[in-house]
Amino acid sequence: MMEAQSKLVPEMMELMQQRYRILKFVKMAGPIGRRTIGQMAGLSERETRTMMELLKAQNLILIEKKGTSITAEGNRVYQVLESVMDDWSGRTILGKKLTEMLGIRAVHVVSGNCDTDTTSKSLLGMEAAKQFIANIGEGKIVAVTGGSTVASIPQYIAQSNADDLLFIAARGGVGDDIGLQANVIAASFAKACGGSYNTFYYPESLSQEAHEAFQKEPSVLKMLDLYETTDCVLHGIGDAQTMATLRNTADEERQMLSDQGAKGEAFGYYFDSQGNIVHRIRTIGIQTSQLERIPLILSVAGGGSKAEAILAYMASAPKQSILITDEGAANEMLKILINP
Repeated sequence: MMEAQSKLVPEMMELMQQRYRILKFVKMAGPIGRRTIGQMAGLSERETRTMMELLKAQNLILIEKKGTSITAEGNRVYQVLESVMDDWSGRTILGKKLTEMLGIRAVHVVSGNCDTDTTSKSLLGMEAAKQFIANIGEGKIVAVTGGSTVASIPQYIAQSNADDLLFIAARGGVGDDIGLQANVIAASFAKACGGSYNTFYYPESLSQEAHEAFQKEPSVLKMLDLYETTDCVLHGIGDAQTMATLRNTADEERQMLSDQGAKGEAFGYYFDSQGNIVHRIRTIGIQTSQLERIPLILSVAGGGSKAEAILAYMASAPKQSILITDEGAANEMLKILINP
């Protein structure tokens, strides 16, 4: 039916997707302001106002001074459309193909491409938040990494029965942007869930001697114990050379990464296209060997330019991993996997 309608009235499907997207933003982030909705949806103020008035007239959203929220009827419509829209767009099939080819628990694909569409990062955050709440179960300790993609998740987590969760930084800091550090993001998760968090400060530029001494600190020993009992990891995946730039890596080390064929980075490890670890930085954090026994691992990364990096990490990722990505990365990954 959806395919027949798109053939007969293609403009209807475009409108439907735009209105569905706004309804999704309101559901996940409401109460939310009109300007923010427009920015997230990539629409002009006039287009946003027109669509919101239409949704309001259908009793799907409620517009108040504190912001716009979804109504009971809007929630019902959203739930009916959610799987239909993903099926119609081909994202469900794309996710299933990649799940089988990567050999992991699941792949969830959101619309757009983070490289060209700022909205996609919001959609990644929404989907990651949804998968986190749906799968955390009886988990108690959650480790999170830094980065803009992971930082986009907490705002879409509504406070629920998660006040007993403890959020910790999965590793030391990267780069100079304090807002994207794992400690700050862990605190954001705790605030969103009503849980608690533990801070962990570890500069990545320590010498070998300082690194060995630091490992004996009580705060570090406590964090190492927490890593052994972590129930969930939320992490991003970086392009190898981009991450090297963020770390102000020396030219000779960057050349070494290039010579070794490093494509992706996660947890301070650099991976080649076969998933082999070709280099690791001197840091304290979750080790790849510890990931195998952690029940829930959510990997979040998007953008066509990151396809090789994602595949490099996924080549040796634990089988219980759930990947949340966008169409840009998913389609590019499929091309590489089919024609390596």
